[in-house]
Amino acid sequence: MFDLSALGIGYGSLLMLVSMILLLLTGMQLAMVTGLVALIFAVGWFGIDALPLVTSRLYSFVGSYVFLAVPMFVLMAALLDRSGIARDLFDAMKVVGRKVRGGVAVQTLVVAIILASMSGVIGGETVLLGILALPQMLRLGYNRKLAIGTTCAGGALGTMLPPSIVLIIYGLTASVSIGDLFKSAFLPALILAFSYMAYVLIISRMHPEYAPLPSDEELAQDKNTNYFKALFFPILSVAVVLGSIYTGIASVTEASALGVVGIIFSAWVRGELTFDMLKESAKATMSTCGMIIWIGIGATALVGVYNLMGGIDFVEETILSLSGGSVMGTVLIMMAILLVLGMFLDWVGVALLTMPIFVPIITNLGLDPVWFGVVFCLNMQVSFLSPPFGPAAFYLKSVAPKDISLGEIFSSLLPFIALQVTVLALVIFFPQLAIWWK
Repeated sequence: MFDLSALGIGYGSLLMLVSMILLLLTGMQLAMVTGLVALIFAVGWFGIDALPLVTSRLYSFVGSYVFLAVPMFVLMAALLDRSGIARDLFDAMKVVGRKVRGGVAVQTLVVAIILASMSGVIGGETVLLGILALPQMLRLGYNRKLAIGTTCAGGALGTMLPPSIVLIIYGLTASVSIGDLFKSAFLPALILAFSYMAYVLIISRMHPEYAPLPSDEELAQDKNTNYFKALFFPILSVAVVLGSIYTGIASVTEASALGVVGIIFSAWVRGELTFDMLKESAKATMSTCGMIIWIGIGATALVGVYNLMGGIDFVEETILSLSGGSVMGTVLIMMAILLVLGMFLDWVGVALLTMPIFVPIITNLGLDPVWFGVVFCLNMQVSFLSPPFGPAAFYLKSVAPKDISLGEIFSSLLPFIALQVTVLALVIFFPQLAIWWK
C-alpha cells in the first residue's frame, strides 16, 4: 500500500482537501465524504493499526451527555411547528405593529426573538415566519424586499439566541461551558436583532411607501385576539428554559427536557395535542438529529486523523505566517476561512471540521474560547443568508409565494448581511460585548 506519510503534512493537507472537494462534487453527502477520506488517510498514513484510535474519538463524541440537549431542542422546534402556539403568538404581537410605520416588520422580528429563545433551530423558525409573517406584510403592501429580508433574517436569529443548537455543538467540539456560551451570546444576539429593527424603522421612515400603516378595519380585528392565551405559554417556556439555565437550577440538557415537557403541556392545555402531532414531530427530530450525528461522526474521524498527522501545528504555523504573527490578523484569517466554508458547507460540518483545529490556536494566542464561540456563531449567521447555498433562503423559498424567486430572496438579504458583518466586526474588535459578565 502507498505510504501517504511520505508526502509530508503540507502536501498531505492539500491532497486531503482536494480529495474532499472532488468527492463533494460527485454529489456524495458530506458525512460520507469526511468518513471515507478519514479512513483512507488513517490507513495510508499510519497503517491499519490506527483505526481503533479513530473509533475511540467517535464514541467520545456521540456519548457526550450534553449532546442529549440537541434532540430535545430540535423536538421543541418540531412541536412548535405543528402546534398553533407560534400562530397565536404572531397574532398577539400585532400590538407592536399598531400605528407604527414598519411595525409589522418589527413585530415579525420580536416574534422571531421569542421563537428563537424557545427552540434554537433556524429551519422551523424561518418556515413558520414565512407562513405567518411574509403573507401578512405582502398583503399590507410592504416593499417585497423589505418583507422578504425581514422574514428570512429574523428566522435565522435562532443561530445566535440561546438555546442555540450552534452554540451547543460548538461547546461540545471546543470543550467549553455551554452555559457560559449562552450568557456570552445573549447581548450580541440582541444587538443584531435590534440593528435589524432599527434598519426597518429607518428605511420605513425614509420611504413611507415601503411600509403602509394597517387600516382601521384591520386594527379593529386585532382587538379580538386573546392576548393571555397567545402570550402566556411562549413566555412561560422561555422563562423555564433560559431561567433554569442562567440561575443554575438545571443544566442545559435538563432545561431542554423541561422545554419539551412545557411545549407538550401547552399543546395539551390548548387542545392541540394529538398522537399524529407527536409522531410527526418525532420523525422530524430523528431526521434532523440523524443528519447532525452522521456529519459529526465523519468530521470527528477526519479531524482526529488530521490531528494525528500533525495538522494543528501545520495550520497554526501557516495562519501565523500569513498574518505576520498578528493576533488580530490570525482571527481575521480564520473568519475569512469560515465565511468561505459557510457558503458551501452546512454549519454542522464547518463547526466540526474547523473548531477542533482553530480553538487550540485561539487558546495558544491567549484569547477566550467562549468569545470565539460567539464570533463563530455570528460568522455562521452570515453563512445562513449568503449565496449560493444560504440555507435560510432555501427554507423561506419552500413556503414563499411562487412568484418570489431564490434570486430575489438573496438580493433582499444584502442589507441584513451587511448588518451581520457589522455586528461581527464589533464583537471581534470589542470582545467585552460578549464576555462582559466575566
